[in-house]
Amino acid sequence: MSDRAPTRPPTRRTPHPLRHTYAMTLLGTVLPGAGLLRTRLRGFGTVLMGTTALVLLFGIYTLLRNGLVGSALSLGLNSGRLMLLFWAVLAGAVVWMVSIVLTTAVTRPHGLSRDERLATTMVAFLCCLAVAAPSLYAARTLTLQRSVVETVFAHDPTSTGTATAGIPAVGQDDPWKTVPRVNVLLIGSDAGADRVGVRPDSMMVASINTRTGDAVLIGIPRNLERAPIPASNPLSTLYPHGYDCGDQCLMNAIWTLAEEHADLFPGETNPGLRSTRDVIGEILGLRIDNSVVIDLSGFAALVNAMGGVDVNVKERVCIGCKALPDGTIVGTTGWIEPGPQHLDGYHALWYARSRASTDDFSRMRRQRCVVGALVNQVSPGTMLLRYPQLAEVLKADVSIDIPQAHLQAWVPLIEKIQRDGTMRSLPLTNKVINVVNPDYAKIRELVANAISDNPTTSTTPASTSASTPAGTTSSTPPTSSSSTDAGDGLTTLKAAC
Repeated sequence: MSDRAPTRPPTRRTPHPLRHTYAMTLLGTVLPGAGLLRTRLRGFGTVLMGTTALVLLFGIYTLLRNGLVGSALSLGLNSGRLMLLFWAVLAGAVVWMVSIVLTTAVTRPHGLSRDERLATTMVAFLCCLAVAAPSLYAARTLTLQRSVVETVFAHDPTSTGTATAGIPAVGQDDPWKTVPRVNVLLIGSDAGADRVGVRPDSMMVASINTRTGDAVLIGIPRNLERAPIPASNPLSTLYPHGYDCGDQCLMNAIWTLAEEHADLFPGETNPGLRSTRDVIGEILGLRIDNSVVIDLSGFAALVNAMGGVDVNVKERVCIGCKALPDGTIVGTTGWIEPGPQHLDGYHALWYARSRASTDDFSRMRRQRCVVGALVNQVSPGTMLLRYPQLAEVLKADVSIDIPQAHLQAWVPLIEKIQRDGTMRSLPLTNKVINVVNPDYAKIRELVANAISDNPTTSTTPASTSASTPAGTTSSTPPTSSSSTDAGDGLTTLKAAC
């Protein structure tokens, strides 16, 4: 016999009994139903995978057809679709989590110890949590967006689906085909607990060419006098020759005037807004189709929710300041210095509203520059990350009278403005008009030129004296030469800011 020790066969490493369970559970978490394909529940897994594939293919098709922005707007502005997607997300998440639990249950071997069973249960729980967390966030976001649509935008029970007088043809391939231009009034309201009534602090009209996407932002001075009131508005019975009673009858007082005479507007829910729209339309010679009102008390919160705003400050602006009747400036707590600045909500509000150290017309320029900067800096990523804060601000401080039924028609128009359009600016400052005795025929001529297909752009605006009749003294204080720039004439918003 050989004295050599017998050779022991090599031992094989016993596979971990739960490795397959863990692997299938994780696979089912990444791809719904995939972990069930090699089990007795393969039919359920196949159906779930097929449904997931169809949903993904439909999403890819929609993105390729409409683009990211178009798809988001198409979904986000439709209350019915938002509700449908909300329930789809919740139902999908529940089915997905059920498939994860089933995968763990049917792939787990028999004869496990208590600790091993506990370990598989914990893995399944964590995988379900990985599905539930983003699903609940998505459902919450959809609920918020639907609430925004229902709260901010107007209801439209009388929508007819035909395009007339600035109303898009709902459901048509080109809803703006018979609407060559739409005019939207943008109002910054200074309503507050320490103020009586509403006095629009900022008034601008965005006149949009629906064919080209070109838009003109027209600024209306708050201290414009002798504003014409159209005969169709009941206030014309009080002021048949215009709102004329000296420097106490300014454009921004029209809203309060209408509210004080609400009895003249039976059945009208907002006579102040209606009258402001009517008068501004008469001033500019335009039909105002829609309006957007933002309470400036929430403007700071809006800027903060967007992460601040980058502005090229062109003049030194005081913070906390107020001008006394003798011209003395008091209460200054700081300054916004010239140059590129990243402003938070507090400083952006003061930059847009301060006029103690400048004037109303300088403030008009700064307001439209801030609006332009905010629009240019909006990004889908920022909007998604900060959406809960943005939604709360929109619901609390913004109202838009565009009917919900018409929102879908605005999707292609917004895309056209962003993709193809040019934004121009026509502020009616004291370098362009005389606010004390305005030549409204001249104003309408300037507006008609600005919105024409081939506008004449001027960087050397007419002087105030040119529009001041003989014997009339303007109450507008002279401005320094430094405040006269291209922003006083028709120019691109980029050049003005």
